[in-house]
This record gives sequence, structure tokens and C-alpha cells, in this order.
Amino acid sequence: MITDPVFYAVAIPALMLVGISKGGFGSGIGIVAAPAISLVVPPLTAIGIMLPLLCLMDLVGVWSYRRSWSRPMMLYLLPGAILGIGLATLTAGFVNEQMIRVLVGLIAVLFSANHWLRTWRGGGRVVAPRPESRVRGIFWAAASGFTSFVGHAGGPPLQVYLLPLRLDKTVFVGTTVIFFMIVNYAKLVPYAWLGLLNQSNLLTALVLAPICPIAMRAGIWLHDKVPEKPFFAICYGFVFVVGLKLLFDGVSGWPG
Repeated sequence: MITDPVFYAVAIPALMLVGISKGGFGSGIGIVAAPAISLVVPPLTAIGIMLPLLCLMDLVGVWSYRRSWSRPMMLYLLPGAILGIGLATLTAGFVNEQMIRVLVGLIAVLFSANHWLRTWRGGGRVVAPRPESRVRGIFWAAASGFTSFVGHAGGPPLQVYLLPLRLDKTVFVGTTVIFFMIVNYAKLVPYAWLGLLNQSNLLTALVLAPICPIAMRAGIWLHDKVPEKPFFAICYGFVFVVGLKLLFDGVSGWPG
């Protein structure tokens, strides 16, 4: 078990951000947690500690949004996610973590910038909802499963598909919560196989576990207080900022 106080000084605020994001506010901002914790422990240790905590948060989230998610959409998103997780498992020894940060960061920045450009060209009017597409959904769900496996960074790829649909904000969050609950629990088996769920990581996660329900409830409370239009504006803003952060971390950490 990790006993360094510096680790907990970084991990506790990072997990608060994850819980608030997963609870339904500041969509995507929780993606910064793994890079932040990786500043004080090796990246593989960071993602190994985080997975049981994410699974615990998912239980709180699923209970809160159990009646507010799109079942038809999940029928094609989940197969895509499992495909992405399987691909990530098979290529785990070859994928560079910095490559994933740069890729996810680039997707997030371009996605948000494209949304704002379309809104600006439309004179500030709300962009019309994009219709569902199984092909796009499966593709972005697979990308989400892949990046979630590598660095718990599955949020931006999934949001590239979900946000333009302009779902009801609670259905949007509920669908995201259910999706990542299944993704995170599916990751337990390959993580254990790769040795990431060792005794030290699990005991450290147990110490941090009380943070999870507190952070989730904070996110759920904020979700209920923010109207729909500002909510989606905040989501796009957070996705953009997170993308910049990941791009910076990925480029600065690239082997010279």
C-alpha cells in the first residue's frame, strides 16, 4: 500500500474531480485524474489504483440515473466499446501512453472547436441536433473503449458522438454513466491479467474509497442545479480544456 502523503495530496483532489464529472457535472474533466496521479506514481500504478475506485463510483451513478438512459443506443454502443477494449488488451505492450494522450487531446480540441465554429457561423444559434448513426456510434464507442482501457480517457471520444445528438441532459449523463459502468467492469479481467490489480494497488484504492460517494453526490447535486443550455456549454468548455491539457502532457512527455 502507498503511504506517501504527497500521493494522497494529489490523488484525493483528482478523485474529487472524477466523481464530480461522473456524477453529471463538468463532463470530461475527470480525464485529468490519471495524468495527475501519474506525476507521483508510475502511470500503470495510477490506472491500476483508479479502476476499482471508478467501479465504486459507477455503482453510485447507476443508482442515481437508473431510469434516465437510452436503452436503444446502448445496444450498439456497448459492442463497440467491447471491441475497443479487446483491441487495447491485445496491443497493450505496444501502445505508447503519450500517443494516447496526444490522440485523445487532439480529438477533444478539434471536436469542441468545430462545435463553436458551427455555432458562430449560425449566428450564435443553437446547432441543430445530429441524428443517431449506428456506424458513427460503434466507431466512437470503440475509440472510447480503447482509450478508457489505456488511460481511463474514454470520455472525449464518446462525447464526440453523444453531445451533437443534443439529448436531454439527464439522459445524456445517464447513458454515459451506464456505458462507463459496463466498460469499467469489463476492464477488471484484462487489468487483473496484466497484473495491474495487485495487492498494493487494491489496498491503496481501499483507503481512497470513502472519497468516491462524496464526489459523486457533489456532481449529481451540481447537475440538478445547472439549466440545460449552460450545462452543455460547460461540457464543451471542459472537453476543450481537457484536450489542451492532454495535448500538452502528451507532447511534453514524448521521448526525445
